[in-house]
Amino acid sequence: MPRYLTEQDISDFRNELCRVATERFARHGYEGVTMRQLAEALGCSPKTPYRYFKDKADILATVRAQAFNRFAEALEKAAAAPGDPTGRGRAVIEAYLDFALRNPHAYRIMFDIDAPIDANHPELGPAADRAARFITSGAERMAELGVIAADPLMFGWSMWAAIHGTVMLHQAAMLKHGPDHREMLVFLADTLVKGAGQVPAKAPRRRKKR
Repeated sequence: MPRYLTEQDISDFRNELCRVATERFARHGYEGVTMRQLAEALGCSPKTPYRYFKDKADILATVRAQAFNRFAEALEKAAAAPGDPTGRGRAVIEAYLDFALRNPHAYRIMFDIDAPIDANHPELGPAADRAARFITSGAERMAELGVIAADPLMFGWSMWAAIHGTVMLHQAAMLKHGPDHREMLVFLADTLVKGAGQVPAKAPRRRKKR
């Protein structure tokens, strides 16, 4: 007689499947992972994962959505800490870096995997947007408080690009002979904020020749 699965059993299996899938996708990419391989890693029959997810794409979308939400939660928590805008900004950078270093597989499936974020998996788009929106909304608050005078959208995405680039270089062991990655991020953030705090001079209008 087959064993009856409790809700806890189902939850535990889904969580373990997601954990294994996150690691496999991060290491081998989307095309390098099969449902059969995931089943073998879990010690179950090849058909078992299909009881919990429609297909491989469904699994990837689920684990990416989970990663984006955890990432956004970490940044939002840091931004809610007391302090001035500069201090909170540094706390967010620290939270970003800590998440990336403690969860390298989750970070890679968010930003370093060739798979679209589309309407086929409705839970993924809002999770990805939540993370992206947080970056720009933080810059908008800095602009409102007068910390920066630059376009907050451009500033937010530039800051994100700088942080992400530093994380990827660190994970690729390309900073071994360079500066400490945390000091580098502080320098980048301070430099960007300083530059964005200066209102660019407007070029004088040229008068049309009559």
